[in-house]
Amino acid sequence: MSTQTTDSKILIDTTNQMSPDGRGRLLSVRRIALLLVAAGAAFLPLPRWLVERAYSNGFYALVQPAVTFTSNLSRFALFDALCIGVTASFLLLGIRDLLGRSVLSGVARIMVRLVIWSAALYVLFAVAWGFNYRRERLAERLAFDATRVTPAAAVRLASAAVDRLNGLYTSAHSDGWPPATAIDPSLAGAFDRVSAQLGSAVRVVAGRPKRSLLDWYFRRAGVSGMTDPYFLETLVASDLLPFEHPFVIAHEWSHLAGIADEGEANAVGWFVCLNSSAANQYSGWLFMYDEVVRVLPARERAAIAARLGTGPIADLRAIRDRIAADVNPDISSAGWRVYDTYLKANRVEAGMRSYDEVLRLALGLRMFQTY
Repeated sequence: MSTQTTDSKILIDTTNQMSPDGRGRLLSVRRIALLLVAAGAAFLPLPRWLVERAYSNGFYALVQPAVTFTSNLSRFALFDALCIGVTASFLLLGIRDLLGRSVLSGVARIMVRLVIWSAALYVLFAVAWGFNYRRERLAERLAFDATRVTPAAAVRLASAAVDRLNGLYTSAHSDGWPPATAIDPSLAGAFDRVSAQLGSAVRVVAGRPKRSLLDWYFRRAGVSGMTDPYFLETLVASDLLPFEHPFVIAHEWSHLAGIADEGEANAVGWFVCLNSSAANQYSGWLFMYDEVVRVLPARERAAIAARLGTGPIADLRAIRDRIAADVNPDISSAGWRVYDTYLKANRVEAGMRSYDEVLRLALGLRMFQTY
């Protein structure tokens, strides 16, 4: 025991001599442990059933209400504060490193810090929300009938979308929609009911829709919204039209409920709107119409579109005009390529193609057959 203690003292003294600030140039045991934890979180294969029970319907179900309730108390996005704080701290420490020693030594310290901080942020991301990417899929947990997913069924869904849009237009615009930064009680109530139908253990605390300093990027890249994975906030682009808000918010609340897959969040968000007020139903059907007509053959697509009333046509045109005016094709293309890589890194093998899952679920999940 005395020999081990002496050896430890020598190691500590040597480490302190290597670095005036006492930390040592070599990674500390805690830093090595952090890197190992991050690597395990990223690459360790976890059974989906275990993630579903222990994390999504266990730890996360307990944490989400408290975290979102707390972040709702702030009018500004805490995610912005985190980004600014981390970036500013990293730059200031990097400047200090470069000014206080040789360039090579300073760059080495900056690179080590980059690795350590990235590992810490990834572990926090995985624990706070990211493990939901590994949970069981909706089609595995709910009654799903693949035989319902047919071209004829897609035509029927498109026809239903036209009928609902024409029928809901007047009442939706007459009732109107809440302010962009307000929580709609009707939408929140519908989300509670749908979550119960999905068998979710998460009683979601609805996120207050917030603007972000990333809004410029959102608008230029064609991003409608984002769920902050650290403070579990709902961030929404400022250029959305009033009748777009309900669906986008319901989509982001689906993420707050631990539904990480984008196509699944689209499907749940759409179904939430269908179980809400007339104005919110209209928002959901605007989304679904645009999704389903794209997969129809040209002849059937034209026949369906010819049945749309002038009101829904004007709203769909307004959405397309907004996108044409705000979205920068180069920024959008680059941004979605990065997001595709991000999704695949988090075990969403389809990447951006996962958005297409909404139609398969809308047609195949029996609980969705209410239209």
